[in-house]
Amino acid sequence: MEAGEYELALKAYMRAAGEVGVNSDVLSAIGSANLRLGRLGQAEQILRQALKEDPTFVPALNNLGVVLMEQGKPAEARVIFQQAYALDSGQSDSIRENLRLAIAQSAPSVYDGPQEEPNFSLVRRGQGQFVLLSQL
Repeated sequence: MEAGEYELALKAYMRAAGEVGVNSDVLSAIGSANLRLGRLGQAEQILRQALKEDPTFVPALNNLGVVLMEQGKPAEARVIFQQAYALDSGQSDSIRENLRLAIAQSAPSVYDGPQEEPNFSLVRRGQGQFVLLSQL
């Protein structure tokens, strides 16, 4: 993943699933690789499956929130980021920033001026965690 070889990483994660079994960590990694490949529907489905395995797995929550933001669902992403932030006890700056962006995107606008289309960037921060950056 760090080398930008997301297809190779996905294949490696699939092999890991076959070797160690399907768990929340492996599912989260597969979902993250799909996210980086732009396969948002697949990423969402797999990350939700990871959370069924372990609802407290913070990297899966964070990455699901990123997927939802990319899909234009900031209100649902906000709820997911709030869960991740609470479980992480506010330790992660990236989750705090993702939550802030989700709140800003889901809150009604305070003015009626022309609105720009949000420009998001997905940046990797640590193993299996991504931050959604915006030009707000």
